[in-house]
Amino acid sequence: MIVGVQPLAGFDKLLHYKVPEHLRAEIHRGSLVRVPILNRPQVGLVLEADTIADVPVERLKNILEVMQDYPALTPDLLALAKWMHVYYAARMESVLEAMIPAAVRDGTRLKEERFLGLARPATPDELVALKKKAPQQARVAEFLAQQFQLVKKSLLLSRLGVTAAVVTALVKRGLVREEVRHVERVAYADNWSGGEVVTGLPPKLNPEQTAVVDSVGESLTKGKFAVHLLHGVTGSGKTEVYLRAVEQVLAAGGSAIYLVPEVALTPQTVSRLRGRFEAAGHQTVVWHSHLGEGERLDGWTALASGKARVVVGARSAIFAPVRDLRLIVVDEEHEPAYKQDETPRYHGRDVAVYRAKLAGATCLLGSATPSLESFANVKSGKYRLDVLTKRVDDKKMPDIQIVDMRIEVMRQRGLVTLSRLLVNHMQARFERREQTILFINRRGYSSSMQCRKCGHVEQCPHCSVAMTYHRADETLKCHLCGHQRGSPAVCPSCAAPDIRWRGLGTQRVEEAVRRVLPRARMERMDTDTMSKKHRFREILSEFRAGKIDVLIGTQMIGKGLDFPNVTLVGLVDADLSMHVPDFRANERTFQLLVQVAGRAGRGDRSGEVVVQTFTPKADAIQYAKRADFDGFAEVELGVRKQFQYPPYRHLIHHLFRGKNPEKIKFYAEHWVKQVEKALGSAVEMRGPTPSPIEKVKDEYRYQIWYFCARATKVVPELVRLQAEMKWPDDVTQILDVDAMSLM
Repeated sequence: MIVGVQPLAGFDKLLHYKVPEHLRAEIHRGSLVRVPILNRPQVGLVLEADTIADVPVERLKNILEVMQDYPALTPDLLALAKWMHVYYAARMESVLEAMIPAAVRDGTRLKEERFLGLARPATPDELVALKKKAPQQARVAEFLAQQFQLVKKSLLLSRLGVTAAVVTALVKRGLVREEVRHVERVAYADNWSGGEVVTGLPPKLNPEQTAVVDSVGESLTKGKFAVHLLHGVTGSGKTEVYLRAVEQVLAAGGSAIYLVPEVALTPQTVSRLRGRFEAAGHQTVVWHSHLGEGERLDGWTALASGKARVVVGARSAIFAPVRDLRLIVVDEEHEPAYKQDETPRYHGRDVAVYRAKLAGATCLLGSATPSLESFANVKSGKYRLDVLTKRVDDKKMPDIQIVDMRIEVMRQRGLVTLSRLLVNHMQARFERREQTILFINRRGYSSSMQCRKCGHVEQCPHCSVAMTYHRADETLKCHLCGHQRGSPAVCPSCAAPDIRWRGLGTQRVEEAVRRVLPRARMERMDTDTMSKKHRFREILSEFRAGKIDVLIGTQMIGKGLDFPNVTLVGLVDADLSMHVPDFRANERTFQLLVQVAGRAGRGDRSGEVVVQTFTPKADAIQYAKRADFDGFAEVELGVRKQFQYPPYRHLIHHLFRGKNPEKIKFYAEHWVKQVEKALGSAVEMRGPTPSPIEKVKDEYRYQIWYFCARATKVVPELVRLQAEMKWPDDVTQILDVDAMSLM
C-alpha cells in the first residue's frame, strides 16, 4: 500500500511512502501521520491513498505512525483544501495548517485525570486490621465507601491529606480501583451570555419568520446544495431562524456550522445554542483562535469523533471536521472580518458557500446590510432571497437624527466632540436610568499631534502614517507596527510649544462624557482596554446587569450585541470610514451606521440614534437614516457596474514589499511586462503604484490591481509566472484574491 503525503514541514510537494502491514487499517485520506524526511520524523497529511509512486517502490520509506484515531480532514475538507490551494494561490501546506489546529498537528495528548473508587467493600475484619496497621488506608477506604461515584485522585489526596503511596497500597490489596479518564476542556463552560439566561421554550415565530423557516427547511429537506440570503432588519429575529434550521438538521442526524464575524460575539451565540440544544443531549463546540490549545484540541476531537454535531465560532470554524454536514450559517455575512489577512487569504463566507457545495449542504447567509456581492448573486439567481422587514413583537425601528457638525463647530466656536443634541439625549437617558452606547471607530485620544505654527505632524519612523496620541499614558503609538514614544512638549521641528492633538479617539470621547455626566458609570472598549483575556465578557456582563450607564467603544461593540435597556446610540464621527481611498467606503459606511443604530430600542422602550457628521447629505448617511438597503444597493451597484468593480469583476491585489524602494519598483514594473505578454486582454492591470500606506515596519510597498472576469483562469497563470521568474531574497510579494482592502 502506497500513500501520497503532504508534509507540514516546509515541503510544498507531495511525497510517497509505504504503509506497514500493522498500520493499513488505520490509514485513510485525511489521516495525520509521522513520516521520515531527511532521517527526521515530520508531520504530514495523507492526501492520496492506494496511489502509484513517482519513484521505484524499493526506494520508498515507511509511514512511522498514525497520529489520530480519526482522519484530521473529512472528504469535503480535503476537496476544499485543493480548491483553496488553487483559487487563493496559497501553498497547500499553509492551507492544511489553517484547517488543522496546532495542538492536533503537534500530537498533543488529551488531558487525562485519575479517578478512584472501591473495587469491593472491605470486610469488617479487614477494616479493623487496617485501622490498627494502616490508619490512613482505612480513612481512604471509609471515604470511598461513602461516595456514589468515582472521585478525582488529586482531590482525594488533597482533602484527606494522604500520599499517593497510600492509594497504591489499597490498589494492590484489591480494595480500590484506579481509572484514567479523559477530562474535556470546554470553552465557555460557564455558558456566559452577558448575564442573559437563555432557557425555556423557543419564542413563537411571527408570520415573516415562519415563511423564512419554511423556505430554508425546504432546502434542508431536499438535501441538495442551496444558498439562502436572509435579509432581515436589526432586531427582526434572524437568530431564531438560524436556531430553527440547526434544530431541523440535528433532528435529521446531521451536523451544523454556525459562523460569527467576531470572537467577541461568540459567547452570546454559544449561550443561545447551548440553552436550546444541550438539554436534548447535543453538545455545542466553540471554535476560534483565542481559545487555549487544550480547548481547541478537545473541541476538535469531539467533532472528529462525531460526539458533537454543532460548532460555533469565527471564520476558522468553517474548517471544523464535522461529520455529515447539512447546514452552514454565516451570521453578519457582510463583515470584512471574515476575510483572512494572512496566508491563506481566504474569505470565510465564500469558503462556506464552496464547502456547502462540496457537502451538498444548505448555506444560510444573514445580515441586516448584505454585502453587494451576495445581493448581486441574488439578482443573478444564484442565491435565494428571504426577507424579514419588521422587528419581533412589532417593536419600532430607532429614530435616527443627523447632526451637521459644520454648524455645531460654528455654534460652539471650536472642535466639538459631543454635539448639544447628543449631550441632551444622554443626560435624559441617565436621569431615566436607561443606557447609552457611543461609537467611534478609532482608539486612542486623538488621531495625531500637529504643530499649529509650522504644520509638523508626528510620524511613525517605521511606517508612513501619523502616530496616535494616547492621553492616559502621554504616549504616541503607531497602530500598524506598535512603535511608541513619549508625546513631545514642544514641536520637534520648530521648537514651538504649540503642538497639540488633532482628531478624535475613544479616550477623548470618554473624557468629554465625564465632563457632561460626572456621576455616570462608564466603560471604554477598544484594543487598548481589552488586553485582559476575559475583560470583554466582564464588561458586557456588567452592562447587561445595569452597572454601566454609558459604553464607549470601537466596532467591537457595533454589531450583534443585544441589550434591551439601550435606548440611545451615538455615532461620534460617522465620516471616519467614508473618506478613505477605497471603492467600498460608501458600502462600509452604510453598513456600519445601520448596524450600530440597530443596537438601540431592542427592548420595550423605543430607541434613538444620533449621527454626528460633516457630510450629512452623503448617500450612505441618507440611505442609512431611512434604513433603505434596496435604494442604497441600487445606486451603489450602478456605480460599480459603470466602473466594472466587484461584484461585476474579480479584484486581485498584488503587493510587492522590501527595504529598497527603487528595487521594489523595478521588479514590479518588470513583472507587469511579463503579465501583459502572458495574459493580454484577459486581465486589466492598474499599477504598479506606491500603496496608500507606502511604508510599514520599515518596508516599502508597491501594488498592482488585476481586474478579471474569472479568477480561476487568471490566478493559475500568475502563479506559474511567479514560479518562472527569479526573485531576489529581499523582495516579498503577496497575491490576495478577492481583496477586501485597498490600503
